[in-house]
Amino acid sequence: MTSLFDSLRLRDLTVANRVWVSPMCMYACEGEPGVVGAWHVAHYGQFALGGAGLIVTEATAVLPEGRVTPEDAGLWGDDHVAPWKTVTDAVHLAGSAIAVQLAHAGRKGGKFRGLPGDEFANSSVPADLGGWTTVGATGEAFGRYDAPAKATADDLAATVAAFGAAARRADEAGFDAIELHGAHGYLLHELLSPVTNTRDDDWASRERLLLETVAAVRANWPQGKPLIVRLSVDDVAPGGLTAEDSASLATRLGELGVDLIDCSSGGLVAGAEYAATPGYQVPGAATVRRLSGLPTSAVGLITSPEHAASIVAEGSADAVMLGREMLRNPYWARHAASALGVSLPGVSRYHRAHA
Repeated sequence: MTSLFDSLRLRDLTVANRVWVSPMCMYACEGEPGVVGAWHVAHYGQFALGGAGLIVTEATAVLPEGRVTPEDAGLWGDDHVAPWKTVTDAVHLAGSAIAVQLAHAGRKGGKFRGLPGDEFANSSVPADLGGWTTVGATGEAFGRYDAPAKATADDLAATVAAFGAAARRADEAGFDAIELHGAHGYLLHELLSPVTNTRDDDWASRERLLLETVAAVRANWPQGKPLIVRLSVDDVAPGGLTAEDSASLATRLGELGVDLIDCSSGGLVAGAEYAATPGYQVPGAATVRRLSGLPTSAVGLITSPEHAASIVAEGSADAVMLGREMLRNPYWARHAASALGVSLPGVSRYHRAHA
């Protein structure tokens, strides 16, 4: 029976345990577009000190127009590499592995960040305030956002190339793994789902953009480093993809060099409703794992050590992703280990706390 604190090997990377930090948008690049800074070093470093096995970064755009907000992180330019290297060095020094989530927001990009105290939320940033025209599978808008331009064949080909170039930069920046954001209604997901991809050209082949992106990334990413794909394994939309559909897709992704599926759900269309309860996305992860044979991670209101441990022990997923709970308690992994009677290697400079 696998333990939450057993290591997990993905290609040449051995992740120390199965407690992972889920990607969470931070909207914290407030200087040069896409350039991370000291705040990111502190933010990601705290999780490493707290004992998380793998930390997945916020959505990091492969093109300027692929940002969710103007304050998003990026890897579309070589000037982004050195700042990210500062972050990865800090995480490695504190004992954890780190993956970058590469993303293109598609029609859901270019919005106001909506942090507490901000004047606007859930609407598009106008051009005179730093916004841009987004691109989508079609010209249909998401909710209250501005309508995108329908992506041309050249736009989509350029996006594939941008993901490949960002993968090369991710290696230079010292990342241990890449996660491709193919979930939550962003561009890769938008083309993937029958609900949103109603095109009538060659890109009506719904899996094409994701599969070509995986191939481009794998070609620019060392063979010894793992590649993860985040999927909304259930679209939570009438006529959308189901966990069984996602399992079939995962099989093809595995053949192209994907090593793990990070299982989430929803985000495709505005107004979709579902009950978010502790572990509500675990069944999808279990289905993908069982039918595809690929390792999975599960996310979704997982907060207690006992619950997290049971997910891994029962074989529903190979790792658990924690988001908001990690923000509340960056040392969750160490506290969970203590609660479960497991001894984690301590931080030597903190030896007084562990004596």
